[in-house]
Amino acid sequence: MQSPLLALPGAVAGDGIDAPVAAHYGSFNTEQRSLARGDGFVDLSHRDVVRISGPERLSWLHNLTTQYFDGLAPGTWTQALVLSPQGHVEHAFTGVDDGEAFTAHTEPGAGAALVEWLERMKFMTRVEVSLVDDLAVMWRPGEGIGRYDLVPRDRLEAYAEAAGPACGLWAFEALRIERGEPRLGLDTDHRTIPNEVGWIGAAVHLDKGCYRGQETVARVHTLGRPPRRLVLLHLDGSENRLPPAGSPVSYDGRDVGFVGSSARHHELGPIALALVKRNVPVDAALTVDEMPAAQEVVVDPEVGLHVRPLR
Repeated sequence: MQSPLLALPGAVAGDGIDAPVAAHYGSFNTEQRSLARGDGFVDLSHRDVVRISGPERLSWLHNLTTQYFDGLAPGTWTQALVLSPQGHVEHAFTGVDDGEAFTAHTEPGAGAALVEWLERMKFMTRVEVSLVDDLAVMWRPGEGIGRYDLVPRDRLEAYAEAAGPACGLWAFEALRIERGEPRLGLDTDHRTIPNEVGWIGAAVHLDKGCYRGQETVARVHTLGRPPRRLVLLHLDGSENRLPPAGSPVSYDGRDVGFVGSSARHHELGPIALALVKRNVPVDAALTVDEMPAAQEVVVDPEVGLHVRPLR
């Protein structure tokens, strides 16, 4: 659904799955600086919103997902994953409970599959699951990964007027990549396990009961050395381009991973997230789309924990 905020002055639409919202409003560097100092908001209204209601919703989510939902206090935002039996990440969402329902948002176009899977898991549980089309996701800068707001779609213009300045997705993505925060389906593939991309702790609670895929997560966490690791790439700035998502990452003439998201950062220059094999030396110079790239550790290759500050 195209955002009404594309009508704001200077708005230029994004592309791909992010086409329904603004990539920028005239100057993505200025917009990045606004967000970095804690000003403005970002329109994420293209993200899918899912509502889970019913008296057993939190215990049900606790049993199904990687997160600890039992006793979740109203107003507390949390991240969660749904894994395959082999521990591969199938769904990722972020949400908040209001005492009556848990409302979550996920990647654009991913909501229907998440709802379908949750519906299959209901059995006799007293829960209701639905896609929500009258709420939109907004983001504002703050401590750590910032904060999300769920805004009625008919109030988006009023929200923008109160929360401005409007900042585009290019600015948001550059800061997200700097933090080392992956997006499912862009910085991951069908083989990704949480330990590889730094979701242990943030989206995976290690001290809870069984859930699908737990055995893989626990084994890799206990033994260490996940098969791959997320890295931040500092790309050669002499090339006036960014590598396409999915481009191979090579080291010493061998393909050792792939690039996900990339952006132009207002201070760091061109940067990207990549998933590479664990045994690639952490100080190795890499090549992406025929461009030299230096790497910075995001996920510790030995223990699979996120080590880059979420600034």
